[in-house]
Amino acid sequence: MKRQVLLAATAGLLGLMATIARAQENPAATDSVHAAAPVPDKSPPGDGKSADDWRFGFTSYAWLNGLAGNATAHGNTVDFNASLIDLIQKSSSLVAFDGYAEARKGRLGFYGDLVWAKLGIPTSAVSYANPIRGVTLSTKSNAAVTTSLTIIEAGALYEVAHWPGSERSFTALDAYAGIRYWNLSTQINLDLTWTLDFSDPRLSRFDRSKTVGVADSGTLQWVDPLIGLRLRHQFTPSQEAMLKADIGGFGISGSSAFSWQVAALYSYTWQFDGHAIAALGGYRALSTSISFGSWPDNSGVNLILHGPLIGLTVKF
Repeated sequence: MKRQVLLAATAGLLGLMATIARAQENPAATDSVHAAAPVPDKSPPGDGKSADDWRFGFTSYAWLNGLAGNATAHGNTVDFNASLIDLIQKSSSLVAFDGYAEARKGRLGFYGDLVWAKLGIPTSAVSYANPIRGVTLSTKSNAAVTTSLTIIEAGALYEVAHWPGSERSFTALDAYAGIRYWNLSTQINLDLTWTLDFSDPRLSRFDRSKTVGVADSGTLQWVDPLIGLRLRHQFTPSQEAMLKADIGGFGISGSSAFSWQVAALYSYTWQFDGHAIAALGGYRALSTSISFGSWPDNSGVNLILHGPLIGLTVKF
């Protein structure tokens, strides 16, 4: 039995050597063998880095947002629904400083995001939800409502699934968790008339200057924990689409009652030696709801920031 196995192995080896010899004499045969059994493409991604290398990206973007919801300053509540055009007319700075940074190594990554804006809402886009007799929204001030906000988000992400597609194409799912810090203040500008009802306790909270009153919420600060998912699809090394969504707050002490975010983005990348530049565009919506204190001294917001965004990313 052992002799038969040895003879069979020897015959097979001799046959393989003969096949190799014929292939060397006939290049066309070699080509046909290669065509029948293609070698897997082990070339690096479009950025020339291996899967274990760190990748960094820094994005400067403009979020052309509208604003909807309501705000309360010392018991005075206003409802608003301001479009981008409304905000451009009255805002001293629509989106002054917006930036995003991300670092990745393999499946693990870290990110940070900054939004700063000072938004003015005209009287035409605002209504007084609980008016005081003799008090109306201001037509003399530059804006009926002014909101200053800073939003800082930071967290970690992990690629939980990866589905390869055609050459250098893939789909990946990331889970992420982090915190979102809010710093917000709201000023409601009001006109006072001779029919003013001084019995309303909210009037004692006004900063009055002649016929103009200002209900100022002061600085409101809170931190929301958040969890989310991000779906990425790379069509080619130059083109990528992304969908992301997260929820946060959860009514935890020191956090909002509830917050959420959704975003859809598309980017196109130009590769250079050692780095890349990408142009991106998409749409983003971010919402929060929180209240501080009790009537007549309560302040808070229930708002949605939403609108298109455009930006430029440097990758290395």
